[in-house]
This record gives sequence, structure tokens and C-alpha cells, in this order.
Amino acid sequence: MSITAERRTALIQEYAMHAGDTGSPEVQVAILSERIKNLTEHLKEHAKDFHSRRGLLMLVGQRRRLLDYVKKKDAARYEALIKRLGLRR
Repeated sequence: MSITAERRTALIQEYAMHAGDTGSPEVQVAILSERIKNLTEHLKEHAKDFHSRRGLLMLVGQRRRLLDYVKKKDAARYEALIKRLGLRR
């Protein structure tokens, strides 16, 4: 269910704003999106796993808050980020 260290490193390199960037909102949202995708696949197979479902809802809320922050700071960055991630909003 969790992402591998290699995948996490690849996401950080792909979404980093500059070298050594691991904490920018873009990187955090990308990692959260990957975790959400993995948990969604898990819940398709294990429909009654309510503890994981709660964790998924918490991750979605955290990602939403980060996206709202990016949108408030810079709308162009927000639009580019959701387009790169393939999110609907």
C-alpha cells in the first residue's frame, strides 16, 4: 500500500522546483497522490477495510489543503500542478 523508496525518489526528482527540494507543495501533493492511488487500488480489492478507508480520506483532505494553499499563493502553479497530476479540479 505504501510507495517504494525508488518511486518516492522518482516523484521528488520529477516535481522538485530546484535541486534538493523535498518539501515544496508540488512534491508533497505528488507523493500524496501516489499514496491515494495505491490505497484506492487496495480498497477495490478489500472493500470492508474501513481503517484504510479512513486513512484514504485523511490523505485526500491533506492533499486538498495543500492544493488550496498553492492556489492561494500562485494560481498558475496550481493549474500547472493539477494538469501534470491529472486531477479534475
